[in-house]
Amino acid sequence: MNPSASKAQSTSTISYTVTFPEAQAHYADIEMHVSGLKQNILDLKMPVWTPGSYLVREFAKNIESFSAEVGGKLVASPKINKNTWRIAAKGVSEVTVKYRVYANEISVRTSYIDVSHGFLSTSGIFIYPANMLHQPSTIHIKPYKGWDKVSTSLEMVNGDPFTRVSPNYDILFDSPIEVGNQDVFGFDVSGVKYEVCMYGGGNYDKERLTKDLHNIVEHEAAIFGENPNKHYVFIVHNHLKGGGGLEHLSSTVLGASRDAYANEKGYQGFLSLAAHEHFHLWNVKRLRPIVLGPFDYDNENYTTNLWIAEGFTEYYQGIVVNRTKLYPTENYLDVLAGEFNILENLPGRNVQTVAESSFDAWIKAYRPNENSNNTTISYYNKGAIVGMMLDLEIINDSKGKYSLDDVMKYMYTEYYKTKQRGYTDAEFKKGFEKFAGKKLDDFYKKYINGLTPVDYNSYLGYAGYKVVDELADTNEPALGVVTATTANRKIIVTNVIRGTAAYIDGINVNDELVSIDDNPITDATTMLNDKKVGDKIKVSIIRDGLPLTLPVTLLRNDKVKYKIVPIDNASPQQLLVRKKWLTL
Repeated sequence: MNPSASKAQSTSTISYTVTFPEAQAHYADIEMHVSGLKQNILDLKMPVWTPGSYLVREFAKNIESFSAEVGGKLVASPKINKNTWRIAAKGVSEVTVKYRVYANEISVRTSYIDVSHGFLSTSGIFIYPANMLHQPSTIHIKPYKGWDKVSTSLEMVNGDPFTRVSPNYDILFDSPIEVGNQDVFGFDVSGVKYEVCMYGGGNYDKERLTKDLHNIVEHEAAIFGENPNKHYVFIVHNHLKGGGGLEHLSSTVLGASRDAYANEKGYQGFLSLAAHEHFHLWNVKRLRPIVLGPFDYDNENYTTNLWIAEGFTEYYQGIVVNRTKLYPTENYLDVLAGEFNILENLPGRNVQTVAESSFDAWIKAYRPNENSNNTTISYYNKGAIVGMMLDLEIINDSKGKYSLDDVMKYMYTEYYKTKQRGYTDAEFKKGFEKFAGKKLDDFYKKYINGLTPVDYNSYLGYAGYKVVDELADTNEPALGVVTATTANRKIIVTNVIRGTAAYIDGINVNDELVSIDDNPITDATTMLNDKKVGDKIKVSIIRDGLPLTLPVTLLRNDKVKYKIVPIDNASPQQLLVRKKWLTL
């Protein structure tokens, strides 16, 4: 940072006013005022991505009508690259900038505005002065007619809920804002004020939800020994069909289906999502890979450690819900077996390591195509499985003295609290080794940086469990395609699975399946009802408007469906590990 930027940083004041004159058309109008300038050039920038969602989303694409004024007169503010506007500031002490943001993408990571509410995903709303990321700012919100509430982790100014302050831009960009008529309720946990704001209605039971979220929060804080917040906000968007979540420093945004709370499976899914995103307030928001903060908002921020940041969080969401005793342990074992099935039914498990999955998140995880299942895995899924493996390894080797909890607490204390920085890959490996009591070079070679198949029974065996494949004795044929049926009943291939009959014999994505052995295909689920493994069939398709017939030899459906079951006559050591693992 150059001296002039540093000086500007210490003397400038920044404020924003947000209005919604055309909420019905999905617009927010932003007025930004910067004063105390002492520099020749003022560059104003819009982040290209939002922390926690590893994809360059180009938020500047939603900005229009950008203008700058000095002393009430318009001044030039040319755009010098995709997300930067430049203003000549020599001799200028203050500048007012006005722009509009179009917000019409419903997700937990993007802004959405209509007459019912305004959700401001702040990294896509507020521009910032270059070299002033540490500068505080004040946000004034003028709500659309009828809106009467603001929910955000940003602190109020003089008790005014519509005026908020941020100490720096990292916090501003990590503090989403919900404005509208949301249903707000809350609870306290050990002096920390929790706020739950519900947009979109829903059949949730406030009393039950409050009790169960309180339980989850307590169990997660116990892992790390403290809750670093004074105020935490759950922003929940309830839609006809909703899902997903995004973590923030002192809040989270959750997507939910408004009518799923009364369904026990749906309710457990919501609690798991809440447990996942809340666990992030420690894991990744504070205990973080070293490259994930301070952030570069102009470019990708690469790390090979999302299998810890996200994968372990996915592992713990199940563990924590199990610890609350809200559901039988069998529920958790079924969830864990589901993780196994996802990985084992992905051909990409033999192509991409979990470290590579993390590093390539920017170009692959959020940009899947028709071949992604053949070439990639998820660092969430494989990371959760690795978390289980390391947890059981540590519990077993320490004879129940330690678990993965001890690693997480140690790393949080050592790097976030003591060293006040992120960790490197090598440092987290040493943290594992400290509690495993041995080197993990071979483990990393096999499972983090390698493609060695997971030996589930070896690790589950530590706790007296094993997996059984409920499909092991079947001998059903499979073509090896995923299909979609169009409005006019055409059956179109959307995925071809590596190693299957369709893959080997040349069926392609976008082929229309017409007939098998001259029998018209009307239902993809029954098209092989009279066929056997090894049968040689004729598949008639239409490709690019032209008819084509392919000879195909049917192969066995090799998908697995694992279930976790206890072994007979578990030893005292296995029972000790089981108790530590599942009832801690």
